[in-house]
Amino acid sequence: MKHRIRTRARAHLRRIPLRLRLRRTRGRLLRRLLIAVLLLIASLCTAAVVAYRLTDIPEPHPETVTQSTVFVDDKGSYLGRRGPVDRQEVPLSQVPRYVQDAVIAAENRSFRTDDGVSPRAIARAVLASLTGGEHQGGSTITQQYVKNALLSPEQSLSRKAHEALIAIKLDRTRSKDDILAGYLNTVYFGRGSAGIQAAARNYFGVDTRNLTVSQGAALAAIVNIPSYYEKAGSDPKVTATLKARWAWVLDAMATSGAITPKQRADATFPAFRFYPPGTTEGQRQYMIDVAAQEAADRLGISEDQLARGGYTVHTTFDLALQDATTEAVKNLKTGRDSKAGKGTTLHTAVVAIKPGDGAVRLLYGGSDYARQPFNDAVGGAVEAGTALDPFGKVPLGAPLTDLRKTPAPTPLKLASAYATVAANGVYATPYTITKITRDGRRLYTAHPDTRHLLDERDVFMVTAQMSKTSQAIPSTPTAQKTPRTPRTPQTSFTAGAGGGITRRTIWSTTQDPQLTLTVALFADRPGKKKNTTVPAQLPNDPSPVESAEETAAQIWQLATGATG
Repeated sequence: MKHRIRTRARAHLRRIPLRLRLRRTRGRLLRRLLIAVLLLIASLCTAAVVAYRLTDIPEPHPETVTQSTVFVDDKGSYLGRRGPVDRQEVPLSQVPRYVQDAVIAAENRSFRTDDGVSPRAIARAVLASLTGGEHQGGSTITQQYVKNALLSPEQSLSRKAHEALIAIKLDRTRSKDDILAGYLNTVYFGRGSAGIQAAARNYFGVDTRNLTVSQGAALAAIVNIPSYYEKAGSDPKVTATLKARWAWVLDAMATSGAITPKQRADATFPAFRFYPPGTTEGQRQYMIDVAAQEAADRLGISEDQLARGGYTVHTTFDLALQDATTEAVKNLKTGRDSKAGKGTTLHTAVVAIKPGDGAVRLLYGGSDYARQPFNDAVGGAVEAGTALDPFGKVPLGAPLTDLRKTPAPTPLKLASAYATVAANGVYATPYTITKITRDGRRLYTAHPDTRHLLDERDVFMVTAQMSKTSQAIPSTPTAQKTPRTPRTPQTSFTAGAGGGITRRTIWSTTQDPQLTLTVALFADRPGKKKNTTVPAQLPNDPSPVESAEETAAQIWQLATGATG
């Protein structure tokens, strides 16, 4: 009976039009659909809450927190760095507000008010993953910081969701300033620069705190495509493209009130340091080698620990003089580090020391660090010959005692010996570091190590012996362009090993109470044993003596014209 009733009911329903049946059951279907949607939403919300609570903020990758050690010259100009990553962390307080605002205008204008994520950007990323389209990046500064510093570079939907959860949690647990500081210290700017401090130095040669409005806007514009923009200033097309984006950033800053209309009107596109760097950049590595070894010794750590420690090493070097010397030595006729005869290599070493103090102002150890990392100025075994003859009749105390017995003193040691004479008998141990700082704290300060080795009579006798071979300093075209009248040297002295046409080493020392300068020219050739060298004859045309003296005169005038 029941079966018949059901059969008749189905037959009756089939006779009812579908439209009428749907109308009768629409309310029930809508209720069921609504319940299903609510259950789905509740499930998603529950899953999101659970995922949020289970999500931990990871520690930054080691490479994003590793810092390099930076070397600067006596005036604070950037000399170079040591470390696996060109990065030095700076607190946000050292980043001018307009630089912060420039980055926000370029990368994430809602940064100060958003929740750390951009729903629109997440939707684009989800769509791209589902459709196989181009991968989409996070558009907020918080998401970029999470992606670059806290997560792997993997591109997947699950990783994007993980990134969003971390960004939200980061935004809720840390201040905007902390997030911005982390971003600015880790984001890549091109030219090998990780973080704003390295970028400021590599693009403009200044510290972050000294960036101008225009420079800050330029760095903010570079973040978008750093590998492309790193040639700004040397590639006209790249420079023009960056200039347009730079103007866009400044316009956004003016609109938001980050800068005044006058600041916008006065802004001019900044000048960039040339990229890639010139030949003098590589030559500076000789100085950094010496300074790094001394700095590590002063701190009692290894050079590897120094390189990764984020220190700032303030050196005694005069970078402008160093670069000018590099150019002067390039023009040296017989001292250029090139081949002269079969198997013979020519070398030039230049050292300048402050008498009575020991500060090494100039240290030229070779023309090409990549080809010859060995530093001729501090390690070159150069034949002494007659270079120490003026000291022959005076008693010497340590450490000069052993110098007289050394057949091959280094140019640095020879310069320090004659600096003792220039300082009226006061010997000063050569040093290249004035102070070492980190995070604004001074960790080391140099104090000259001096001792009185020669009395007044001894100084007079050495000077008299030097004066016997003293020659007038010749004028050179470069020297005539010096803006100041250089000091007249107290004494100049030229000597060397070998004589006549068999010269193997030439020393030329020029000095006064403020500076002692030594130029050494020498040659070597492969020895009989593997990886050894022996002294070789210097070329005779033009005269190596004249070449050494002319070079010494030119560098002397460069040095004293800049300091005298």
